[in-house]
Amino acid sequence: MKKLINDPNNVVAESVEGFGLAHSDLVTVHPDPLFVSRSDAPVRGKVALVSGGGSGHEPLHAGYVGLGMLDSAVPGAMFTSPTPDQIIPATLAVDGGVGVLHIVKNYTGDVLNFETAAEMAAASGVDVRTVLVNDDVAVEDSLYTAGRRGVGGTVFVEKIAGAAAERGDSLDDVTAVAQRVIDNVRSMGVALAACTVPHAGTPSFELTDQEIEIGIGIHGEPGRHRIAMESADGITSRLLEPIVADLSLERGDKVLIMVNGMGGTPASELYIVYRRAVQLLGEQGIEVRRSLVGNYITALEMQGASISILRLDDELLELWDAPVHTAALRWGA
Repeated sequence: MKKLINDPNNVVAESVEGFGLAHSDLVTVHPDPLFVSRSDAPVRGKVALVSGGGSGHEPLHAGYVGLGMLDSAVPGAMFTSPTPDQIIPATLAVDGGVGVLHIVKNYTGDVLNFETAAEMAAASGVDVRTVLVNDDVAVEDSLYTAGRRGVGGTVFVEKIAGAAAERGDSLDDVTAVAQRVIDNVRSMGVALAACTVPHAGTPSFELTDQEIEIGIGIHGEPGRHRIAMESADGITSRLLEPIVADLSLERGDKVLIMVNGMGGTPASELYIVYRRAVQLLGEQGIEVRRSLVGNYITALEMQGASISILRLDDELLELWDAPVHTAALRWGA
């Protein structure tokens, strides 16, 4: 294992410290317990958004703290859920007096720990709602979940719900918008090679040079099936077809698409995947209105990619286009 780290046990703390130093105009890092908040938090009269999860998926979630997205993010250890002792202060620190929305990826540890934190925050007088992101079409009831996993669609939920909060929507309305995104987004990924968690020191799974895993999770969980390596166009079709089917997309639908790198895939390859995805959607009369291509929710240095598609309506498109200013996403601000 070769990594630019010091002590494997200090990777998350040192990484978050460096993130805070690099983006001190946007965020404040709270070291004990560890969480990241907007530098101007709490924003009075605005619904606050809190998310988090295991580290190793950068820029998710800390990279999305700032204007138009999250008010705080709670990083756990590598691929490990944050604790309620982190989530509770992260929630209380950003409460602007009109409630807090927890955006939780559907992994058992995340669900349980955010649920405990929400109960404790409510006991302190904070109105907390929760939405569960479960956009992965690959498998249900995997190693880490009951039901579908939360993956790339989380970025869409945080951006669009963040814009609704920024324009002054109520907690009920922000929650409803977040749920509408969840109901209309689906994702699927592929791994070409595994990643190595620093404290483990060995790859999280094994693939030969001739194998790929279709439907992989963001922690290296097994997918739908392991197959022989094939062309980028062939892999793109395997990822896209179940997404389109699950969303029941039809001719005339308008979508937002993200081709996401898992941490170890060159941008040139991601654009090849994007090219074919747009071609396939166009052949079905589905219009791509907005797109993201790059590393937005990763699995350390895993080689691979995921595709996320959101069915758009006029309001969701308006909220997507609304100003955002974070370390990882910024436009219009």
